[in-house]
Amino acid sequence: MSNVFPRNCKVNLPLAMQGDGVYIIDSTGKRYLDASGGAAVSCLGHSDTRVIDAIKAQLECLEFAHTGFFNSVPAEALAELLVNAAPGALDRVYLVSGGSEAVEAAIKLARQYFIEIGQPSRHRVIARLQSYHGNTLGALAAGGNMSRREPFAPLMIDTAHISPCYAYRGQQEGESEFDYGQRVANELEAEILRLGEDQVMAFIAEPVVGATLGAVPPVDGYYKRIREICDRYGVLLILDEVMCGMGRTGSLFACEQDGVAPDITTIAKGLGAGYQPIGAMLCSDVIYQAIEQGSGFFQHGHTYIGHPTACAGAHAVVREIIDRNLIEAVRQRGSQLRAALQDRFGEHPNIGDIRGRGLFLGMEFVDDRESKSPFDPQLGLHKTFKRQAMEAGLICYPMGGTLDGRRGDHVLLAPPYIIDENHIAEIVDKFEQALTATLAGV
Repeated sequence: MSNVFPRNCKVNLPLAMQGDGVYIIDSTGKRYLDASGGAAVSCLGHSDTRVIDAIKAQLECLEFAHTGFFNSVPAEALAELLVNAAPGALDRVYLVSGGSEAVEAAIKLARQYFIEIGQPSRHRVIARLQSYHGNTLGALAAGGNMSRREPFAPLMIDTAHISPCYAYRGQQEGESEFDYGQRVANELEAEILRLGEDQVMAFIAEPVVGATLGAVPPVDGYYKRIREICDRYGVLLILDEVMCGMGRTGSLFACEQDGVAPDITTIAKGLGAGYQPIGAMLCSDVIYQAIEQGSGFFQHGHTYIGHPTACAGAHAVVREIIDRNLIEAVRQRGSQLRAALQDRFGEHPNIGDIRGRGLFLGMEFVDDRESKSPFDPQLGLHKTFKRQAMEAGLICYPMGGTLDGRRGDHVLLAPPYIIDENHIAEIVDKFEQALTATLAGV
């Protein structure tokens, strides 16, 4: 009998024993191709010796020093590396232990910034429907997945939500992609005016939406319009790159491809690649100076922020991505994987959309391709697909509630950056095996 409190009390999971490149091996010796990197985490695979050696070396030197008493060399090195690669004016790094923590820190920093500059009435956050920003209360409040929010709604701050940029579902007949993007971006301006210009402190969004929509990228011009609106009304732009950042979409920071830079950004999953729990919030010098020249103290913090061992591991991860030119590998393998998926499933009657950027790809399941109607949520199609994929030896990331938190099913693929052409063929074959088995039971 296990004493572990699992995510799902009614599912018995295999016991992971070993990692071997892009594979995880369970206690029976079965190998699973990790085609989602867990949750877009394991960008370097499961046995990168350079990262492992960096962690060992740091442990032999110093495992932990509380940031209330010390800074550390690994934290300084990681912050410098990230700032040198970051877009725009991002030049301060606040190191945390994961994505939800990073988002919490971003929201609290935005609030304190406006207090420090004498605009204490600004406290409202605007986000988007069908977004996901984490599971702690502040991050969950920002998120726009209604089924995840519902049980905890009485505990959360009131957050306003506008439409996502989700062309497959939202673009109207006869409307160009650009015009669609401008229309949904302009909802931000309308919401700022509805809430009051002096009330809104931040707009938060994922550059490429991950878990709750399945790798949905924006259309051209969307984020440039968002940036214009934020600048016009003095609203901070927070871009959540916890899942889509650190090379996952084909650039180190996902927002680079949209030609914008945020005031605050959050990163996590690919930053540590699973070797240590770590995340980070980056902010502009303008925001940092408001704190430094004001109270001088950011009223936030956790015990393990800036953890030296985690920072050493993350520094090695980022160095691997840069030194091995894995961003280019993401672009090439991403194009190959997408082409292979399109070739095999592009006309499949139950695959409505294949989308994404780089090695961050999503496929949306539909009951009818022509009408785009989703499967009955009572079927729990995404749950069945996950079981069948695991049976086939494929780890992927299926989710339900694509349309509104309840209806719709999709699957996310986010394999390690080190995959090769043989792995791509294996992903597609095992995906087809799982899909056939899933649909046979519908």
